[in-house]
Amino acid sequence: MTGLIVKLLICPIGIYVASWIFPNVDFGYWYQPILLGVVLAFVGYFMERAMLREETNWLSVGMDFIASTLIIYFGAMLLADTAVTFFGAVLTGALLAVTEIFQHNWLLDNDRVENEEVVRE
Repeated sequence: MTGLIVKLLICPIGIYVASWIFPNVDFGYWYQPILLGVVLAFVGYFMERAMLREETNWLSVGMDFIASTLIIYFGAMLLADTAVTFFGAVLTGALLAVTEIFQHNWLLDNDRVENEEVVRE
């Protein structure tokens, strides 16, 4: 649950910062990067629960990058007065992937990974 709370803070802030520093990421209204960030937080949290382990850390970061890029690019198409190019979505996804490296390392180092346990009979 701690991972979700961290993601609910970091993802919206990351997208909001990206809209300031990248010229090809332009949101029409102040709440739109927050909305996309919340969606990314939930998607990222469930992806972590499904696949984050010590041996899949970098695969998980790569999948987070791909998911973030696609969700930002296609999600921005659904929002009014928003213009995000594919390159802008890639840059924003890369920014979020850098934050994911630190989040994953923190989760793994502090044994806060909540993986689904597979029951075998």
